[in-house]
Amino acid sequence: QVQLVESGGGLVQAGGSLRLSCAFSGRTFTFNSYNMGWFRQDPGKEREFVAVIDWSGGTTVYADSVKGRFTISRDNAVTTVYLQMNSLKPEDTANYFCAADRIQYRLGVPSGVPSEFGSWGQGIQVIVYS
Repeated sequence: QVQLVESGGGLVQAGGSLRLSCAFSGRTFTFNSYNMGWFRQDPGKEREFVAVIDWSGGTTVYADSVKGRFTISRDNAVTTVYLQMNSLKPEDTANYFCAADRIQYRLGVPSGVPSEFGSWGQGIQVIVYS
């Protein structure tokens, strides 16, 4: 029932910025009960955690590789989670996935492993060139 659709990816020069959006639909009335996260994956490699925001929007956690450059946020009124990516590096090139927590109203945030999330978008490509 939960559908997640990413948008905003593309090709960008190193040092530039992109903002990814993830639209939550199907059960929009429950969006504010889910922690939301972003992951990324390059071909042949494991999916890695990028950032997570709790259902209230009051707590965020970032991977060390993106701290200070990426910002996760959410707008519960429009059931959308965002990932603002600044100072992009070629190492940020990957397919980016939006994900919703596997349970509702989790206290705190889940650990940064894909198995803690129950719903996923199809992914969107980000390519950073230099």
